[in-house]
Amino acid sequence: MSNFEQIKRDIAENDVVLYMKGTSDFPQCGFSGLVVSILKNLNVKFKSINVLENGEIRESIKKFSDWPTIPQLYIKGKFIGGCDITREMYEKGELQSLLKEKNIIVE
Repeated sequence: MSNFEQIKRDIAENDVVLYMKGTSDFPQCGFSGLVVSILKNLNVKFKSINVLENGEIRESIKKFSDWPTIPQLYIKGKFIGGCDITREMYEKGELQSLLKEKNIIVE
């Protein structure tokens, strides 16, 4: 399976996927840690993929999304963005609205 196929499968099989540096319990960069804390604060279940464990996936996800940095957040197969976009959406309530619309969080 190619890296792109693996990425497509992970994104298809999980409602929320975060490509990050480190793990959700031990983020290895502040930007990844911030996105993890937002998702945990919203009680969102997500699959985290540690790009530090696989250099090929790390490079492939950047090409896949045409986005140069990590972390990268995907919701229901759609690329949302990195740390700044996720934080802005969260602060404006847009992230919560999107997650509700996609039936990922229910309040």
